[in-house]
Amino acid sequence: MKFLNPAAPFWGQAFRPMFLLAAGFSSLALALWGLALQGQQLRIMELGTFWHSHEMLFGFAAAVIAGFLLTAVQNWTGRRATNGLPLLILTLVWLAGRGLMLFAPLVPWWFTALVDLAFLPLVAWFFWQLLYAVRQQRNYFFVPVLVLMTAVNAAMHWGNAHNDMALVLWGSHAVSLMVVLLITIVGGRVMPMFTANGTMTPKVDSLPWLEKVVLGGMWLVVAIFLTTLDQYLPAPVLAVLLILVALAQALRVARWRIQVTWKVPLLWSLHLAYWCVPLGLLLLALHYLGLPITFSTALHALTAGAIGGMILAMIARVSLGHSGRRLEPQPLMSAGFALLLAAALVRTLAVILWPAQTAVFYSVSALLWVLAFAIFVALYARILTSPRPDGRPG
Repeated sequence: MKFLNPAAPFWGQAFRPMFLLAAGFSSLALALWGLALQGQQLRIMELGTFWHSHEMLFGFAAAVIAGFLLTAVQNWTGRRATNGLPLLILTLVWLAGRGLMLFAPLVPWWFTALVDLAFLPLVAWFFWQLLYAVRQQRNYFFVPVLVLMTAVNAAMHWGNAHNDMALVLWGSHAVSLMVVLLITIVGGRVMPMFTANGTMTPKVDSLPWLEKVVLGGMWLVVAIFLTTLDQYLPAPVLAVLLILVALAQALRVARWRIQVTWKVPLLWSLHLAYWCVPLGLLLLALHYLGLPITFSTALHALTAGAIGGMILAMIARVSLGHSGRRLEPQPLMSAGFALLLAAALVRTLAVILWPAQTAVFYSVSALLWVLAFAIFVALYARILTSPRPDGRPG
């Protein structure tokens, strides 16, 4: 098969296999999850809460993070990033993890865990080699974050194998917030520049004090949930912290001027997705203040809205730019962005406003997500599997 040839264009850079396979997998995973919610499930599959939360974080999101980091590191260091046979092997490890997780009842849990746990350390190793070669210390922190995510992944596997759902939920909550932290960091670096370049308007300079509040606040929130301090802090105290961080995040993204982006789909999609960060933090605060908002509903504003939305917007942009094409997606991609935003709003705000229809909203949200990422796969499959038009490697 030509796609298994390490010299094929598909293996030229990490964004190609990671983005395409992650998008396709997320559509499949949400379709299966939607069926599972309706009681339809194959016996050889075990599609419970652990599978859903784990695969959307360590299957889908982790693959996109890998594709982004192993692509961006080439720009950051000026050295050729992971490609060819090493990238093929890395992708096969990821695929093996997804297959074993999907058919978990057929194999010992520890074997599935070992294969699944191998992926992020490999990503960290490939990433670290390039950074260390040029001593680019600014981005070293991504490596311990990937290692920490691996440790949490191991805890989730252990918790599921020993019927400790508290441990599983701790892991999914902590990693969700860690990914939101990465979005906060990367978003602050690129969104002002993307907005200025894409709209031909002046770049908005960051406010040092605001950046410290936003990043410090997000690191603190992650630390609280990682160390389970959220279970011991008074709920009003945690709510106040979340509100303050939400307000800081809102001020930050408001300064990036969504109002100038409406004619540029690759920009308004990013902005709307990032707005789900303060929305999700605010909903979490309201949960801790005792309002009838479940933790899961609030968290899905961050996972479906911020993480899902930022991923779709970023992979649509990066796939064009790094494959040597103009940053002009096909018009149908705008529908994909809108469908994903709708999926997040249905899963969160609709559930809050009309709780009696929660089961229906879950299914509708899953369907909208499936359609959004299916559109990406349909529009970008040829781009991601074809050589660059300019003949350059990658």
